[in-house]
Amino acid sequence: MLELTRGLSPTGLKAVAELERRTVATDGGRLKLEWGALNTGGGRDVQEVLWWDERDNAKLLGFLGVYSFGSPTIELAGMVDPTARRRGIGAALLEAAMPLCAQQNATQVLLVVPRASTAGRELALSRGGTLDHSEHALVLPGEPLTGQDDPTLTLRPATAEDLPEVYRLLASAFDWVPKDLARSLDAPDDLLMLAELAGQPVGTLRLTRDGDHGRIYGFAVDPAFQGRGIGRAALRRACQKLRQDGAKVVGLEVAVDNERALGLYTSVGFSEETTEDYFALPLTDEAGHAGQ
Repeated sequence: MLELTRGLSPTGLKAVAELERRTVATDGGRLKLEWGALNTGGGRDVQEVLWWDERDNAKLLGFLGVYSFGSPTIELAGMVDPTARRRGIGAALLEAAMPLCAQQNATQVLLVVPRASTAGRELALSRGGTLDHSEHALVLPGEPLTGQDDPTLTLRPATAEDLPEVYRLLASAFDWVPKDLARSLDAPDDLLMLAELAGQPVGTLRLTRDGDHGRIYGFAVDPAFQGRGIGRAALRRACQKLRQDGAKVVGLEVAVDNERALGLYTSVGFSEETTEDYFALPLTDEAGHAGQ
């Protein structure tokens, strides 16, 4: 039975967590389910597509999350119960999700597929998907490795007055800037941080935490200050901040072809957990129907 939601209920969150546990126990690795977004759902747009067992309506057999992060690119990530595969559940979830992406005016839809998932790859290709890029999911299971530190470097929560500098730093590192950064200013488990060197803004990143799992997003260092150990020191402090706030494990993603960033992260103690392929799905078919 298919269900579309604009935010998961406590029962739904528990069912997704149990499905994730069963899936990872069988497949290993991890799933990019964006728990921070799931736990703060309830927005205007449908964010989740679920498939419940018709014989046991309390058991979730399939899940697909619809994530925009304030970008015109929407990411889809999910899973199907290992005991219920090859029954068309994944295809049904994707069929339901594609019109939702069109309704949200997406310019690109990316299906996130763990590289080890043959079924996920086959599903993406069956929908006309083409490989857009791949990312390593990295994890830091303990304290970051120690190293040289600059006492004039600080890492603090950004304020509304800092947003122009944050946008400048992000624009220097990425092709787009998210539209919803302001909401991170008041969220206790979603912190927008600013790194300063002797009071001058030189970097930014975003920290999220869900229970004992912390994550780092949008890490950017001003190109004029790169190569001086600032990024490494800021990253180390960010990891320490997350651990002080209760995170036991810290995760992040890096493009497989970004060797410089990968070297930075591994120098602090991160190691590869899995690799994920991002398949770009066509928004319309030959007849011009969205998501069909």
